[in-house]
Amino acid sequence: MSMAFLRDDAEGEMPRRHYDLPAKDDPDYDRAAARAMLEAARVGETQLAERATGYYWGEPALRPYVDVILAEAAQAGDDRLEQVARRFLR
Repeated sequence: MSMAFLRDDAEGEMPRRHYDLPAKDDPDYDRAAARAMLEAARVGETQLAERATGYYWGEPALRPYVDVILAEAAQAGDDRLEQVARRFLR
């Protein structure tokens, strides 16, 4: 590949997404972080959500919120969200 198509500073560069998270000391932070993780996974941007939330995929602290989101997704028939929620809970 021609060097014209490579950027020296591109390593680790990822698209920026706004996750609309509350302050980390907000009591709803973990709930919002769980939703952000799942929504990012839905579109293949889990690493961005990990950076934004400070949590890693499968974080035990987020499991209760993911359980609720899974139930909501199943009830709404949102197969993709249900799939990523189940994957998170593995």
